[in-house]
Amino acid sequence: MRMDVMGMAPGIGPGATGVGVAEMARDGRFAEIEDLFAPPLRAVVTAERLQAAWAAEVGRHGSVSAIGEPQSEPREAGLVRVSVPVTCEHGGLIMVMSVDHAGMLHGLRLAPAATTSWTPPPYAVPKRFGEREVTIGAGPLAVSGTLSLPRGRGSRPGIVLLSGGGPFDRDATSGPNKPLKDLAWGLASRGVAVLRFDKVTHTHNSQVTNAPDFTMTDEYVPHAVAAVRLLQDQSSVDPTRVFVLGHSMGGKVAPRVATADASVAGLVILAGDAQPMHQSAVRVAHYLASLDSSLITDADVEAITRQAAMVDSPHLSSATPAAELPLGLWPGSYWLDLRGYDPVSTAAVLDKPMLVLQGGRDYQVTVEDDLSRWRAGLAHRPDVTIRVYAADDHLFFSGTGPSTPAEYEPAQHVDPVVIADIAEWLTAGQGKITRFLSSLRRLKN
Repeated sequence: MRMDVMGMAPGIGPGATGVGVAEMARDGRFAEIEDLFAPPLRAVVTAERLQAAWAAEVGRHGSVSAIGEPQSEPREAGLVRVSVPVTCEHGGLIMVMSVDHAGMLHGLRLAPAATTSWTPPPYAVPKRFGEREVTIGAGPLAVSGTLSLPRGRGSRPGIVLLSGGGPFDRDATSGPNKPLKDLAWGLASRGVAVLRFDKVTHTHNSQVTNAPDFTMTDEYVPHAVAAVRLLQDQSSVDPTRVFVLGHSMGGKVAPRVATADASVAGLVILAGDAQPMHQSAVRVAHYLASLDSSLITDADVEAITRQAAMVDSPHLSSATPAAELPLGLWPGSYWLDLRGYDPVSTAAVLDKPMLVLQGGRDYQVTVEDDLSRWRAGLAHRPDVTIRVYAADDHLFFSGTGPSTPAEYEPAQHVDPVVIADIAEWLTAGQGKITRFLSSLRRLKN
């Protein structure tokens, strides 16, 4: 097997990349690790700095005795988080890396050995619902999902969950946290049928992201529509009350899903970004730089600003390489789709009720830059409810003080008040409105 200059086979997966990096650290090959740094990481971390941090950990825990199996999880912006357990003579640690599709490192840190995993939130009552595996879509791009059906008789509302940007699994897994599973179990415990599924970029990543003219619409809409129709076909679900819930980019694209399938009863938008994404990338970069220059440097901010300007440029085309665009992961076709899409104006013309929720401490999607657009664009709609949860961050985890990336690391659950408000809106508040709107549509036809 041919090996590249870093001693690893070209085209290997993120997990194998992570193990290779751990082996290099064990063997003292820190310059070779530095060769794998993407530009943002290279700007803040050197081989010498990594070697010093590694030496401190080995001095504390003893020499390395084993390197364990990697765990890979999708993250925002197309990166994959890889966690590699490293066992030492007197303890252990975790090497945590953010890896892109080319095997380059965008993040690298040494963390304490993992001691937690996902556990059901207190508001989930598993005896109240059952789950089964389903297939969403057909053909080579079909994906797997989980259907959560409340027990008991009667027709009930249903909801399809859409995760944020990146190749997420059905639970939106991130470390020990699974926010979409929290939502599914919480809502199913309250009488709502829920369908969640692995994104096509999770199951068929290389096949779709290497396809010409791949767009945000391609990533979300076909499978979301198939999921809506599968949920409508369940005998215990009222087909006129199947909603779509989207988080982050899933919230941005939710109005497009409802446009594609008129049978969608309404939308629940959680931290849906309305500010153009290339502009928000610059804003977030400035925010992180103001918190800690080790998170992102001034040079990184300048680079992101230049890439964002390319999105607004008349020279942007489907052929524009991902490396010249924000985040360095999506081709020009994806950004052209984003540039031409306004989620608020798309939502404003839908004759469907909407619930828009926002975390007050969210720095990725904010009250000032994003929710303000939803409020202004939907102000004329009496069937739109908007709520802000002052203590919640982007994942609707409650906390205090300025939100940071490190806040997402500990095991935690979606705010129970958010779960209760969504369930109440679906089962009580919107039942009458949805049935009334359905009657009107039937009369028009």
